[in-house]
Amino acid sequence: MPRRREYLTIMKVCEELDITRDTFYKWRNKKTAPRCTKLPNGDLRVDRDDFDEWLESRKEAA
Repeated sequence: MPRRREYLTIMKVCEELDITRDTFYKWRNKKTAPRCTKLPNGDLRVDRDDFDEWLESRKEAA
């Protein structure tokens, strides 16, 4: 059975990154935040796989 996709709330994303909602929305305005899905009620969700890929792409060489 295929696994079910996990969608994170913006609050959960902010908790994982230890940032404020304000910071998240500043990143979103700059188009540097992880991709979001807008729900019919206007809420945003971030696909866990997209979030993990986005986070991995931010790594820098030491």
